[in-house]
Amino acid sequence: MKRNTIITSAVIGVLILGIIIYSLAGEKDNIAMLEVPVMRGNFEVLVTVTGELQAENSEQIMAPQELRSRNLRIQNVRIQDLVPEGTVVEAGEYVALLDRSESDNALKDMEDALERAEAQYTRTQLDTTITLSNLRDELINLEYNVEERRLTLEQSKFEPPATIRQAEISLDRAERALIQARQNYQLRIQQSVESMNEAALDLAQQRRRYQEMVDVLDKFTIRAPKSGMVIYHREWNGQRRTVGSTISPWDLTVATLPDLSSMLTRTYVNEIDVSKIRSGQQVRIGVDAFPERRYTGRIMQVANVGEQMPNTDAKVFEVLVRVNEHDPILRPGMTTSNVIVTQTFDDVLYVPLEAINLADSIPYVYKRNNTRQIVVLGGANDNFVVVEQGLEENDRIFLTVPEDPGRFRLTGQELIAVIEEKKEQERAEEASRRAEEDRIQREREERMRQGGAPGGRQMPGGQQMPGAGNR
Repeated sequence: MKRNTIITSAVIGVLILGIIIYSLAGEKDNIAMLEVPVMRGNFEVLVTVTGELQAENSEQIMAPQELRSRNLRIQNVRIQDLVPEGTVVEAGEYVALLDRSESDNALKDMEDALERAEAQYTRTQLDTTITLSNLRDELINLEYNVEERRLTLEQSKFEPPATIRQAEISLDRAERALIQARQNYQLRIQQSVESMNEAALDLAQQRRRYQEMVDVLDKFTIRAPKSGMVIYHREWNGQRRTVGSTISPWDLTVATLPDLSSMLTRTYVNEIDVSKIRSGQQVRIGVDAFPERRYTGRIMQVANVGEQMPNTDAKVFEVLVRVNEHDPILRPGMTTSNVIVTQTFDDVLYVPLEAINLADSIPYVYKRNNTRQIVVLGGANDNFVVVEQGLEENDRIFLTVPEDPGRFRLTGQELIAVIEEKKEQERAEEASRRAEEDRIQREREERMRQGGAPGGRQMPGGQQMPGAGNR
């Protein structure tokens, strides 16, 4: 009896184990052969990128315009103090202080130069006075000499002819000396006037430079031109201008007062996706600081020329998006996630991207009816792709490559020509876009050469750029 019970239990255990193994094998087949229907509906092609908020309009808080004066020749001025970013200030309130150390040294040099110019002016004035006084005395003596020679000639009229002739020669020589001295005196007067003018001009120039430096140093305390929130200025390399940064004559901006009523998000799209981006396209905007908030926007500008990303060969294109809504919590510098709706299709067929397979760049899918169907694809987003030709609604396709794929018969070979023609058209459009980009770049470089302008804006170095687009 006990033996029969053991045998019965063993048989039941084997049967249960067999059922479990069979069930697991069935689940494995179901996973391997997971299939989905071809879906129909509205479809959006999206490009997802990150960006950074900035004000569309802003008031610049500037360093003194006199720093651009050629008389001062101040090359770089360091920011010694700056209020924290985000500080709300009223018109006329303190914002920043520029370092005066280098300028104070320049002021001392100008003061020394002014003293030298004043001394030179006085010295020139004294020299001129003495020289002209001596010349006037000489003229008086020469006039007396002529008068003496004339009297001598008159007294010799009863003398022998030789004596008379000698008196005439002496008188003539004295008169010519007087005439020459008078001419020299006039020339020395003109020379003295020029010397005085030159000394006076140099003195006036030194006084202007000194006074201009005194005036500009009084403006090294920077105040707000109007009420607003102080936002740090971004330099050409993307770095924020803070304490320790230098102000060059070419860029006098210390900070900005943004107009928060109209905001933009600046983003960069990679060259693969930029052909899809157009002005006017709708954008869904999220702000990382407030993930529960959602905003909408519209593309207002797409750069014509790409820019090099740091340490890579990839190019990105700047895209500006205007935020439609006004929200007082939005601040410049906040990171945004931007979903650009590049295309919208109504009533199209689409399938998961996982279902698409490639053979020699020809896309195809595995269908439930044991065929490998070549398909013509359209726009795609992160998860799905439009199927323009090759499938019908509710066709069943496999998400993964099935076991023994060789048993699936290839169909749709007539669509290969359509696919190749579409690829050729895309290549032509890309070549046209690149040619236009090269033309614009050459024109910009030519304008820079002719105008002697400094190099164009570069990508921010040492700083992670807002992400290039992911499809």
